[in-house]
Amino acid sequence: MKLADLDIIVTAPPAPGWGGRYWILVKLTTDDGIVGWGECYASSVGPEAMRAVIEDIFARHMAGENPENIEKMFRRAYSSGFTQRPDLTVMGAFSGLEIACWDILGKARNRPVWALLGGLMNDRIRAYTYLYPQPEHDMTDFWTSPEMAAESASTMLAKGYTAVKFDPAGPYTLRGGHMPAMSDISQSVAFCKAIRTAVGDKADLLFGTHGQFTTAGAIRLGQALEPFSPLWFEEPVPPDAVEEMAKVARSVRIPVATGERLTTKAEFAAVLRAGAATILQPALGRAGGIWEMKKVAAMAEVHNAQMAPHLYAGPIEWAANIHLAASIPNLLMAETIETPFHDALIKSSIQVENGFITPPQAPGLGIDIDEDLARAHPYTGSGLHLEMREEPCDYVNGNAFEGGAPVPKP
Repeated sequence: MKLADLDIIVTAPPAPGWGGRYWILVKLTTDDGIVGWGECYASSVGPEAMRAVIEDIFARHMAGENPENIEKMFRRAYSSGFTQRPDLTVMGAFSGLEIACWDILGKARNRPVWALLGGLMNDRIRAYTYLYPQPEHDMTDFWTSPEMAAESASTMLAKGYTAVKFDPAGPYTLRGGHMPAMSDISQSVAFCKAIRTAVGDKADLLFGTHGQFTTAGAIRLGQALEPFSPLWFEEPVPPDAVEEMAKVARSVRIPVATGERLTTKAEFAAVLRAGAATILQPALGRAGGIWEMKKVAAMAEVHNAQMAPHLYAGPIEWAANIHLAASIPNLLMAETIETPFHDALIKSSIQVENGFITPPQAPGLGIDIDEDLARAHPYTGSGLHLEMREEPCDYVNGNAFEGGAPVPKP
């Protein structure tokens, strides 16, 4: 069995586009006709440029190879061009291709991927969800309304979720770490208070940021949130500032989580060594793939840290996250995004039921892809999957973060 053909589909979820502006899906076919699907969570260059990178990685390092040889293919990609260091774009391409290899291997052996990773450790996986606007909410006002956030949290609690994430502390700015506006701290406290009142002790609060703050600013904000006992303080400073994140972890009585923007065991190891976080959030379509994150889970286990796979992408990456989650002993929970398009693209083959996910029993990733649906929604925009704003923190009028890839306003 050898890898023979590659096809790439860039599909765009319908507005409002939860999960990003587009998803890069890869379809690998072996010389004996087995098809595997993967997803590249790669957004540092546009999708057409990324298509060329994926094609090059496949042709250079994987075509004609036995899909079993994942370690060898990883080392080729990781070493490409005399590097042997984390490269977000290369690893974003390789990760999706690697996921597709696992899908092929499971189908070839008639076993789910988790069975090839050491077997089933968790037969129920705790899911968490971001708080999105409900049908009755105004799409603009929602992001600065503690009351609407609390209503969304109550809706998610009624669906069985035991953890909800929100990030009212914007802005998500390319200017690097900043000191939060006092109004941002007040708004964050108001969100925590309203959501805690709505869910009581029936759900955990997951406080998200996006690396916005200076070390001092993150500490100020984190200490203001402590009375509401969030389960985590996500990426409080820029992700490459590992030692600074460790200072936050030592100064705030909320567990620090990070990993959405990290790739390979080299970057996650630095976080663990520094004591910068006790919860790791790899996005498997970016971080090096399933096998690489199985290694990171083992390293985390030694450091008494937990894994919470991150999702701001499509359902194929989600499926990969679920198989990893099913196989590891130090799982905390896994992010999920429930939209009709996510569900339809995999024909409801994995679902959240009462706040938990049952790992699929079908071979490979255990998902049934609606390829026609994926091709029927091509991406025609010019924006990246996610983008940071150029404007600095607004200390006069306040700030808002609108869910990652907001629809352009007319």
